[in-house]
Amino acid sequence: STVQTLASHWPELGEIDPLTAAQLEIEAGYASYIYRQDADVRAFRADEGMALPDDIDYATIPGLSNEVRDKLVSVRPATIGQAARISGVTPAALTRLLAHVKASPATRSTGTVGLD
Repeated sequence: STVQTLASHWPELGEIDPLTAAQLEIEAGYASYIYRQDADVRAFRADEGMALPDDIDYATIPGLSNEVRDKLVSVRPATIGQAARISGVTPAALTRLLAHVKASPATRSTGTVGLD
C-alpha cells in the first residue's frame, strides 16, 4: 500500500491505525477529482451573476436537451445563477450555456452580457 511505502521513508506512518491508513489512501485516490470539483464550484460562483442576454436563443446552444431548452425558454432566467436554480437544468447544461454566453460577440467586445 502507499502508506506502507511511505512508512519506509517516514517511519511514523507505520504507527497509523490500518483503518485510518486505508481511509487516507481512499481520500488520496479521489483528491484530484475533489480538487477539480472545488475549482469548478469556485469558477461557477464567479460567473453566477453573469447576465444572460434578453434575446438569447436557446435553440442555438448545442448540447442542450429539449427539456432544459424548454425550461430556459419558459423561465427566461436573467443570470447564470438563476438558470442554475431551475429544476432539471444540469451542471453540463450550465457549462454549455456559460460557454455560449462567453463566446457571444457582445461578451467579447464589452465584457458584459445583456447590459446596454
